[in-house]
Amino acid sequence: MTESIGIDVGGTFTDLVGVRDDGSVRTGKVLSTPADQSEGVERSLREAGADGASVTRIVHGTTVVTNMLLERRGARVVLCATAGATDLLELRRQERASLYDLAAQHPEPLVPPDRVVAVAGRVTPDGILQDLPDESAASAAELVAQHDADIVAISLLHSYRDATHERRLAQAIARRLPGVDVVCSSDVLPEIREYERTATTCCEAYARPGVGVYLQRLADRLKAIGLPSPGVVGSGGGMADASDAARSAASLALSGPAGGVAGVALVARMAGFDRALSIDIGGTSADVGLILDGEPMVESGGLVAGVPIALPRVLVETVSAGGGSIGWVDAGGALRAGPRSAGAVPGPVAFGRGGTQPTVTDAHVALGNIAASHVSDAVRLDAGAARESVAALARRVGSTLEKTAEAIIAAADASMARALRRVSVERGIDPRSCVLVAFGGGGPLHACGLADRLGMTRVLVPPHAGVLSALGLAVAPERRTAIGSVMATLDDMSHDALAGLFQSLASRNGSAPNVQYVARMRYRGQGHELEVGYDQGMPPSTLGERFAEMHVRRYGFQLPVPVEIVSARSVRSGATRAVMLARSGPNAWSNERQVDDGGTLDVTIEGRQVVALPDATLLVPEGWRATTLPLGGWYLERST
Repeated sequence: MTESIGIDVGGTFTDLVGVRDDGSVRTGKVLSTPADQSEGVERSLREAGADGASVTRIVHGTTVVTNMLLERRGARVVLCATAGATDLLELRRQERASLYDLAAQHPEPLVPPDRVVAVAGRVTPDGILQDLPDESAASAAELVAQHDADIVAISLLHSYRDATHERRLAQAIARRLPGVDVVCSSDVLPEIREYERTATTCCEAYARPGVGVYLQRLADRLKAIGLPSPGVVGSGGGMADASDAARSAASLALSGPAGGVAGVALVARMAGFDRALSIDIGGTSADVGLILDGEPMVESGGLVAGVPIALPRVLVETVSAGGGSIGWVDAGGALRAGPRSAGAVPGPVAFGRGGTQPTVTDAHVALGNIAASHVSDAVRLDAGAARESVAALARRVGSTLEKTAEAIIAAADASMARALRRVSVERGIDPRSCVLVAFGGGGPLHACGLADRLGMTRVLVPPHAGVLSALGLAVAPERRTAIGSVMATLDDMSHDALAGLFQSLASRNGSAPNVQYVARMRYRGQGHELEVGYDQGMPPSTLGERFAEMHVRRYGFQLPVPVEIVSARSVRSGATRAVMLARSGPNAWSNERQVDDGGTLDVTIEGRQVVALPDATLLVPEGWRATTLPLGGWYLERST
């Protein structure tokens, strides 16, 4: 029997899920190795007894790119920009870092001004205005050579319209610096908006060498133990093989969280829900997502560690509120939780690995909310140490241990609830119309408290909740995306021209069976777009009607002006693997004073209960009723 394995690397744990041919699932969890994530990936496979004879696919969700951006330890990039427009990264959108904080500063650009090379020539939205002769390209390449670059990024004005100058300059640099990689914005993001295109291209260049080294090291580790080369899930939720992923580094910025939202969409559909909010609470952070019509919501891009990456990605909002978030007292005497985290090393005090400051996990342990006596084979919980750490903080604020622990949890809940509102209310979605899908090691502990804050009355805790992101990775389809600039109004496009546009995009990204088409559209003159699905053979008028309906749903009005297509993309996907979400047997961590969800298929409980799950703990507070589901997991409803 063959098996597909998904591996999600988090800040504290590395999770593994194996999906066999019959759809059955097995899971594993080891501590992450932040210094070299590939070490933790290899360890998880060894402990799972993964066998090269049966494992046909390994799909990885990685935080390598995110960590590079946060820690600013990427490649040394030289940027080539059009003369007169070399300061785009500093100018940004000319907006403040914080509206009311005059001292707040934007993060420094990935490429400092002294490593930006001005390039002659000029392209306008209408075409080439001033040519770039070969000798000027050679001169620019000579200037680039003086900067000792690891990699070169090229982002010339309006190259989405005509990429001739970028291609000519790339060839000149390749001749002058053989062996140095060159990244062109017309390849990375052929769309309008000079700042976003330049920043995304610089991010690609900044991360590409490190991603390539990491994936090669991981592939070598897996090959040494007889396992196949890994695939990697991108921010859009699809899988690419390691070689393709290494050439699309910027698209990996939300690799792991995208797998989690894909897993939520799968279990929500199986449970009969087509609209859901998701909350994935790990050791370091919490990731929030949105499912509409049974599919993860995909947006055109956003900030990662202060860097705009304008590539399609699954909507994920990340906040620094996880099980490892440290409780502390600010200068005004208020108790806070996060953003600092104990992470995997030293971890919460209860882990007994050298942690000394109380965390959200320690608060739950101190209150008796965590049913397990250990969270992995390597970590046993020390309840006494957790209580003492919280008690020490309680003495500082002049309160009791119980109230302080509750306040730490409430502070974390408040941060996560704000994120849930941002992904729903700010997009015109009423949270009360959604089911809250809670997963990750801490999701089922906080689920009902978060639902109460948002007025939600339904919660779904899926089976394998603690490792659902890895499950989403294991079943992620292979996916290829092609993007093209359009910049034309629907009135100017014939039926054949519109169909030909999408057919040409589809021909660029392989032969997988499922193809989706998306047009980014706006009323002419607007500064923002909506993404509208296109069906093969659809006339321009029908596409315009779809856009108008979506605009009314989102903003409440239409405009009597032409509709413009800014860009288009085709997404070609393989089939999603079928999964049998069944219970994994009795839970060895439970005891007679706690409910065990492993042995009985039909269980309903009310009132305050602590439920030991195989890889997490579910807290059912007063006023909630919890019922087991046929597919495994729990469904909770407000009972009062």
